[in-house]
Amino acid sequence: MEGQQTNSSDAEKNKAMAIVGYIIPILFFIPLVNESSKNSPFAKFHANQQLNFLIFTVVGYIVSTILMFVIIGIFLWVIVVIMSIVFLIMGIINAANGTMKKLPIIGGFQIIK
Repeated sequence: MEGQQTNSSDAEKNKAMAIVGYIIPILFFIPLVNESSKNSPFAKFHANQQLNFLIFTVVGYIVSTILMFVIIGIFLWVIVVIMSIVFLIMGIINAANGTMKKLPIIGGFQIIK
């Protein structure tokens, strides 16, 4: 269902949950435990994308911070920051539009089923 509109009532009901998880990635699990959204394909899809986003940012910042001792760490850190902002904006736009579109590069990992 990538890039497609989901059930419009499902998307409308769970948009807020999907958007919050991108703004505060550590809250990716909220749609999975919320009674009204835990069976929603839309909410599960975006929870998975948010978890991918969270893992990318944490690993990216840790690796780039460790590599700060060499010049490449600074460039890597800048790339991670820019990509994080782009993924954040894309995720919010996709959730707000009610689409189930994977984030580029990191969106293909299926962690939450």
